[in-house]
Amino acid sequence: MQLPYYMWYEAAHAMMGPARAFADATRVFYDNPLNPVSKTSFGRSMAAGCELFERSTRRYGKPAFGFGSTLVGGQRVAVMERYVWESPFCKLIHFDRALGEMRPRQPKLLIVAPMSGHYATLLRGTVEAFLPTHEVFITDWIDARVVPLSEGRFDLDDYIDYVISMLQLLGPDVHVMAVCQPAVPVIAAIARMEADNDPKTPLSMTLMGGPIDTRVSRTQVNLLAEKRGIEWFRRNCIVKVPLPNSGFMRDVYPGFLQLAGFMAMNIDRHLEAQGEMFKHLVEGDGDSAEKHREFYDEYLAVMDLTAEFYLQTVDTVFVKHALPRGEMMHRDKKVDLTAIKRCGLMTVEGEKDDISGVGQTEAAHTLCTSVPKDLRAHYVQPKVGHYGVFNGSRYRAEIAPRIADFISNCEQNYRKSNKTRQGPAVVPFNRQASGVPAE
Repeated sequence: MQLPYYMWYEAAHAMMGPARAFADATRVFYDNPLNPVSKTSFGRSMAAGCELFERSTRRYGKPAFGFGSTLVGGQRVAVMERYVWESPFCKLIHFDRALGEMRPRQPKLLIVAPMSGHYATLLRGTVEAFLPTHEVFITDWIDARVVPLSEGRFDLDDYIDYVISMLQLLGPDVHVMAVCQPAVPVIAAIARMEADNDPKTPLSMTLMGGPIDTRVSRTQVNLLAEKRGIEWFRRNCIVKVPLPNSGFMRDVYPGFLQLAGFMAMNIDRHLEAQGEMFKHLVEGDGDSAEKHREFYDEYLAVMDLTAEFYLQTVDTVFVKHALPRGEMMHRDKKVDLTAIKRCGLMTVEGEKDDISGVGQTEAAHTLCTSVPKDLRAHYVQPKVGHYGVFNGSRYRAEIAPRIADFISNCEQNYRKSNKTRQGPAVVPFNRQASGVPAE
């Protein structure tokens, strides 16, 4: 019997509506520069308290990437988001830069965003670092609560199929980056492509903070999954989407439940951040307050996962450790990582990662025994946690340049190689050549 978590959540959100509206109106009153009280400590404290209340009780919608432009070769050019592949549960975004006919020959990079409760915009900083030098694409996963039941199921096998389809669309001269959760389905997809000798196999894959082998450096997340077992998650984490959502009656793992779990792991840090936000607002430190808003606008925007995908992932990755044991299946075929021979492999980890412990991603090198040594790289970034692996100043200054160098090395290796593949070594995305209809 499913517990009515979702209905309670929806009811609580609806009941808080009047209080949230009153708090917002009160904030506007005390924040109004025409109000003399707004200049006092009392007025600023009232406005700050009301803003924190409103922000902590609202529902956050899907954020936008918001890339208006980027620098390419020292020239600022416009960036437009275009969908080049679509399915019921995912869309593939191409960040099309207005480069005109003098388009430089740059590597194509497919970034596979995690389908773990947050939207792909969580990787805004990840994308931004590569826009000047790469032709960037990213998976935009759809919130399961808005996908009607008539669209069918979506599980881990479907996820792998989606990745293969995208790589076949963009390949063979494409590089793929998997951030966190997709490390497992991405490496599985490439293993299946290599086993089938698919000419569209990507030139390289970069796995960042991913749970390849969760038996290594176990974290709280890993230990909980092993201790509870899959049936506990089925009984306690799966609910049906209520009305008025389009996905009514679909079984999901709700995003708000996962968010609550992650926040509980670091509750002291989040409470401290709220206290700092209050302090910044009272002191009039607008820049610091805005940084807080930007982070939590993204962090608190969550999406639901289909129950079958969530349960299959937990069982395969965290309970059975099927991939490192050589037992993982994709539909009716075994995922054989030793089949990966042509695709370069880079792994990136954070020294203080409390989600995917140090060594869990590096384990891919032990499993992919057929990848040549000159197509391998591993890097551990000091002083960063899970989020710092793909975002922040250290990511921009130390991690992204290393990934770019690795991609460049794989490009050069490909040009020198005598291996037969279809297509040129480095070709920017071409809508007509790809078969994607022009917009």
